[in-house]
Amino acid sequence: MTNRESVTFLIVDDDEVAVMAIKRALKKLRLVNPIEVVGDGQEALDLLRGVNSAALERPYIILLDLNMPRMGGLEFLAEVREDKELANSVIFVLTTSDAPSDIAVAYEHKIAGYIVKENAYDAVKSAVEMLGAYVEIVSLKTN
Repeated sequence: MTNRESVTFLIVDDDEVAVMAIKRALKKLRLVNPIEVVGDGQEALDLLRGVNSAALERPYIILLDLNMPRMGGLEFLAEVREDKELANSVIFVLTTSDAPSDIAVAYEHKIAGYIVKENAYDAVKSAVEMLGAYVEIVSLKTN
């Protein structure tokens, strides 16, 4: 198994169209990584912590939308960075928000990148191409 195939993508997004675009871009780029999808930050925390099921195994990369019901992306980021077990998670924000305050707060929470979904498919395709290269060249710790 290559480094690329061993990394799971966790998509945290309540927009089914955006999720489909991400999956389509991954498939088009022939990335065969496992994909998990949850609809908000609380579901993501539950999956990462193993609440009601086995915890998502490392390594993983989180693709995070900011605007979601129940627990939004910025709340999720704050919670993850406070959790000793999850604090070093690799997180890319992939969202429609280009608000300078959202960008600044996200980077304060040590995200790996911030990608604005302007034209959904093109933005996602570019982001996934970059993520494919990231997975290929960066060694993600599994512990």
